[in-house]
Amino acid sequence: MPGVTIAIGGPFLKREAERPRDVIVDPDQDLIRRVGRGDPAAVQALVARKLPRLLALAQRMLSDPVEAEDVAQEAMLRAWKQAPRWTPGKARFDTWLHRVALNLCYDRLRRRRERPTDAPPEQVYEGPAPDRGLMALDVGRRVDAALAALPDRQREAVVLCHHQGLGNIEAAAAMEISVEALESLLSRGRRALRTALADIRPGAEGE
Repeated sequence: MPGVTIAIGGPFLKREAERPRDVIVDPDQDLIRRVGRGDPAAVQALVARKLPRLLALAQRMLSDPVEAEDVAQEAMLRAWKQAPRWTPGKARFDTWLHRVALNLCYDRLRRRRERPTDAPPEQVYEGPAPDRGLMALDVGRRVDAALAALPDRQREAVVLCHHQGLGNIEAAAAMEISVEALESLLSRGRRALRTALADIRPGAEGE
């Protein structure tokens, strides 16, 4: 798997040969098997389980609700097509799906850089009503802007760990990097967010 370092030779190799190879426990395994068999109820359950999280991930990465919806739907379509061919035990399906969504986001970010625009994408705010949450609205916008200003890989690490709820090992696997590299990206991303949001309430940056 990407991001996993395997030592070769010496006592380590001997110990590895003496024990069964690690098998990754995947909570989605049964669901994916049913989706692969064409079970309509399983397809609906997969969409209900994954689509909101993919939509949130794409929104954080792209800051554009229309593009985020397109990315989430395309990722779900690829998940449906992949299900009949999925081999359990090598990786979590959720990790693979996050990688697919991230790649789709980067495709769109790359096209943005190649296609200059006169105005930033329109933002849709779904938070508290103005009479109840003007301060929350301002903080939310500041956090979104600070997150969007991070370098892509730092933003990706922060989004996966703090907004998607992935552990460091799973996030590193999704990003195809080592855990040490992920932690370095997280450290730099958090530091940049703290600096950008120093004048608002502590913790607003999502730590």
